[in-house]
Amino acid sequence: MAPAGGRESSAGDGGGGGRKAEAAEEEWRARRESIPPYMRAVSGSLGGVVEACCLQPIDVIKTRLQLDRSGNYRGIAHCGATVVRTEGVRALWKGLTPFATHLTLKYALRMGSNALFQSAFKDSSTGHLSNRGRVLSGFGAGVLEALVIVTPFEVVKIRLQQQKGLSRELLKYKGPIHCARMIIHEEGIFGLWAGAAPTVMRNGTNQAAMFTAKNAFDIILWKKHEGDGRVLQPWQSMISGFLAGTVGPVCTGPFDVVKTRLMAQSRSGGEVKYKGMIHAIRTIFAEEGLLALWKGLLPRLMRIPPGQAIMWAVADQVTGLYERRYLQNAHL
Repeated sequence: MAPAGGRESSAGDGGGGGRKAEAAEEEWRARRESIPPYMRAVSGSLGGVVEACCLQPIDVIKTRLQLDRSGNYRGIAHCGATVVRTEGVRALWKGLTPFATHLTLKYALRMGSNALFQSAFKDSSTGHLSNRGRVLSGFGAGVLEALVIVTPFEVVKIRLQQQKGLSRELLKYKGPIHCARMIIHEEGIFGLWAGAAPTVMRNGTNQAAMFTAKNAFDIILWKKHEGDGRVLQPWQSMISGFLAGTVGPVCTGPFDVVKTRLMAQSRSGGEVKYKGMIHAIRTIFAEEGLLALWKGLLPRLMRIPPGQAIMWAVADQVTGLYERRYLQNAHL
């Protein structure tokens, strides 16, 4: 009887006790030890390796479409078929080494730096992270990855991908290392940072949206909060990651096209077509029309959301395992 009476008393609080308990649990969750940045970095790098191997062909097709000014390719399928027919199946994985390395390092830096920024933006008294802090953390991580990792690796990747032909001897760039050396020799060290401005804008905006959206979708769809000890199923992480990865490409399409054009042009001949980000936007708009600024959008949407789905499926499993094994046990 006593236990039943205790339950009735608790229920008779009119929900006040429940609300207090929920508030206390939320505060405990915010205050509790979070996953360290190095584990976020490890989870991101592992996800990046898997993503690169799966989705490199889409990236090659996207780059070829963005660089096509004369209408050689009539769409994604025609572009892919043309590349396979004229250059072989392996051509769809051109630039895989720098792309995989770039993704591994990029995700490690992105996930790790985002965790550090989030720690800095958390309320010192409650440990709560506001939506504004989450957006700023994502933007900061995107800017950092753009300057340190993304720009030089993508310059090399795009230079390799734009080369056409089967004979290695006839290609200007023999491989990623040779390509980087040639760029530095002909254009100087800053040649590896061609297109840095639009890359910063693209990545900063993308990551601000992606981290915020991923957290929101985890809460809305699966009631999953950071630090609650729950590990999402891979398919759940993939759905959240896919949805979070759809907004950025639409918003940052012009930055991506301009970035590709600036990175692709060589300065070895002296004069260049595009003088910078603003000049490139104006020139593309004047010569090719408004929609040209969103060239390659469909293959981006075919690559980025699935890529985020793959990466988060891996990353969530790694961080979830760490959280359940170490953080949960520490509080038992």
